[in-house]
Amino acid sequence: MKLIYGVKDRPKWGQVILFALQQLLAILAATITVPIVVNLNNPEANMSISAALFGAGVGTLVYLLFTKFRSPVFLGSSFAFLNSMTAAFAGAATATLGYLGIILGALFAGLIYVIIAVVVKFAGVKWIDKVMPAVVIGPTVAIIGLSLAGSAIGQFAGGVKDAVTGAYVMDVHGILCIVCGIVTLATTVVCSVYGKKLLKMIPFVIGILAGYVVAAIFTAFSYIPGAESMRIIDFGYYFNIKNIEWYPDFAFIKLFGGDFGDKSAIGAYIGTIAVAYIPVAFVTFAEHLADHKNISSIIESDLLKDPGLTRTLLGDGVGSVVGAVFGGCPNTTYGESVGCVAISGNASVITIFVTACMAVVSSFIGPFVAFLSSIPQCVMGGVCVALYGFIAVSGLKMVQKVDLGDNRNLFTVSVILITGVGGMALQFGKVTVTAIATALILGILTNLLVNIKSKKKGGDEQLVMEEVADGVALAEQPAEADVVEASVTEEEK
Repeated sequence: MKLIYGVKDRPKWGQVILFALQQLLAILAATITVPIVVNLNNPEANMSISAALFGAGVGTLVYLLFTKFRSPVFLGSSFAFLNSMTAAFAGAATATLGYLGIILGALFAGLIYVIIAVVVKFAGVKWIDKVMPAVVIGPTVAIIGLSLAGSAIGQFAGGVKDAVTGAYVMDVHGILCIVCGIVTLATTVVCSVYGKKLLKMIPFVIGILAGYVVAAIFTAFSYIPGAESMRIIDFGYYFNIKNIEWYPDFAFIKLFGGDFGDKSAIGAYIGTIAVAYIPVAFVTFAEHLADHKNISSIIESDLLKDPGLTRTLLGDGVGSVVGAVFGGCPNTTYGESVGCVAISGNASVITIFVTACMAVVSSFIGPFVAFLSSIPQCVMGGVCVALYGFIAVSGLKMVQKVDLGDNRNLFTVSVILITGVGGMALQFGKVTVTAIATALILGILTNLLVNIKSKKKGGDEQLVMEEVADGVALAEQPAEADVVEASVTEEEK
């Protein structure tokens, strides 16, 4: 993945604005979905979409400060804490107490990141390369993209699934959604592959605008009596412009001045919040490592060494707390942002800085929030097919240098891919271990298991097989022809 702009490069300001808008559009859907889902599960929560956008922007600025502007990573609302946030409101006597819960929960999770950062400060990061080598981290990164495939296709298709076949039913509305999604995806691909200069670097912006225009044309015809199924865009966001939030309804403001109910039960409630949030912090820590390994491979610079894992953890942890204080949603690193860097070839950290500022400013601009909210899911789905695909492919690229002819590596990769793609999420009470974290944990354990008899050679970390069928130790990898001959000999034996 050839970079056009490196981390320290500074494109022209006109280009930076376009790049930042592209990043904002890439992370938008996931960032605002978290408060929407929480509101669906707990209507009394009434979490603010604008505040979540503001929290993501401020959290990213905090991350950039901790990492000395050396890591082009954007932080957005974390899906991993969805159940924790739901538990905060479900176990609260009032909605106000629920906001106390989500802010305290973010503090607990952030504290875990700080503790791990301190450990890393003294223990270093070499143990990470031992525990999570390319054979483990590569397929895990691929799983991050593949696990989002269902979401992308669900948005792309825009139809209703048949209960028996599982296929999307293609009525008029569904067909038009597919058309909008295809237009978005095709425009993005053409701009990225055949575009010149700037056009090549902002394929998502052009793709989304093209899909939006087509969707708007279909929607215009939907106001003809009998053609309501052609309505793709909800223009109600514009018609009700007076009711749009012109300023974020911050979480910490909702915390004050409310009724906390039975104050004697607050102690038990805080304990429940700790149990709901702290274990999830270890899950997001695993995803933090995977995302930073991924972006490191793209920019060809190990972020775990410079600026260092300690700084990225502190930036992520403190940024998550700050994001929750303002928006209610703990933040995490975003695969969509990483994919955007990979496709556009723009890793300039200035772009991430401007994106964060844009998120903060736009949260106060009602019409812009209305536009962002009105982008149809099918249009975002067309973009996400490419975004999530690039995340998966970047993980597979890490596996390219791994010898899959070695059963030790083959078993490790297989366990991660199957458990991850199979969606092996585990729930322990109110704590959910995501499929990605489960796959990573099982992958680490499998890799340790198959390498029990491995040993160091000459002080090097290279693993050498101690035993083979004929009892002869191998000190180096044989040539391809010798491998074929050896395998035939073994079969004959």
